[in-house]
Amino acid sequence: MSTIKRLQPETRLSGAVIHHGLVYLAGQVADDATRDTEGQTADILRQIDALLEEAGTDKSRLLTAQIFITDITEIADMNRAWDAWMDPANKPARATIEAKLANPDWKVEITAICAL
Repeated sequence: MSTIKRLQPETRLSGAVIHHGLVYLAGQVADDATRDTEGQTADILRQIDALLEEAGTDKSRLLTAQIFITDITEIADMNRAWDAWMDPANKPARATIEAKLANPDWKVEITAICAL
């Protein structure tokens, strides 16, 4: 049986799960939901960096990302934070979807899969 490692376990989920050389990130939302779309995105990406570091990898090894945004007309704001953060030499596959999130103050949620 292969090893499964869970990082930052909470009541209902783990922040990340490592299995077979892959890191599966739970949906990450901003710690500070009072920020605008760009600010929330930057906050989330900081959290992703920390989770990937804890897992022993980094954003240059991202395979895919799914971004949920509550107002698709604010995609340029989200993309400003994403573009400033992303490793331009190692772009992941990505989807951006307009969605209603669990907390009305959240503007963005990001989940991703990364290689170790």
